[in-house]
Amino acid sequence: METPEPAPPRRRDATRTRQLLLDVAKRRFARDGYSATTVRDIADEAGVNVALISRYFTSKEGLFEACLSSAVSELRRDSGEIDIDDVAADIARRITSSRDEQSMTESMLLLLRTSGDERAEQMRRGVIQAISERLAVACGTPSPDRLLRAQLVLAASLGVVVLRSSLRVEPLTSASEDELAAPFTDLINALLR
Repeated sequence: METPEPAPPRRRDATRTRQLLLDVAKRRFARDGYSATTVRDIADEAGVNVALISRYFTSKEGLFEACLSSAVSELRRDSGEIDIDDVAADIARRITSSRDEQSMTESMLLLLRTSGDERAEQMRRGVIQAISERLAVACGTPSPDRLLRAQLVLAASLGVVVLRSSLRVEPLTSASEDELAAPFTDLINALLR
């Protein structure tokens, strides 16, 4: 009787594994916070060896930084250089789009949740600052007043995400893109024009 040949070694897909770790980590950091999330938790949920976190991200801090970068990319995706006239509609679309809603919610919650780690907090503040500055630039010549107003728009957007996703406040939770676009336009026109 012939001995069957052993199965060929399983090929690893590094890109897929890295993305899986990012997705799991983003969800865990957004839900549980930086301090309460361990690399073992992330690796276990992803079904991979914990050593892969070091291989792909160097450390927990590196993974958190990659999650923040991913969140920024999520928030920028498809926006290109947004014209001030399109900002309100873009925010409303991102908050209500079923395709984007879960990922957008995780990205926004990741930016909101305190970590208890000073380096992680610096990274988080830096990301929020960069998003605010980008919004201020989209509205014209940057100035301290315009940056403050852009941060108020960002704060309102974050608040809408929290009220829709965590607290599920009605009618905000079930408001459609069209229903949110007009109030966001009013808010943005009041703050940024």
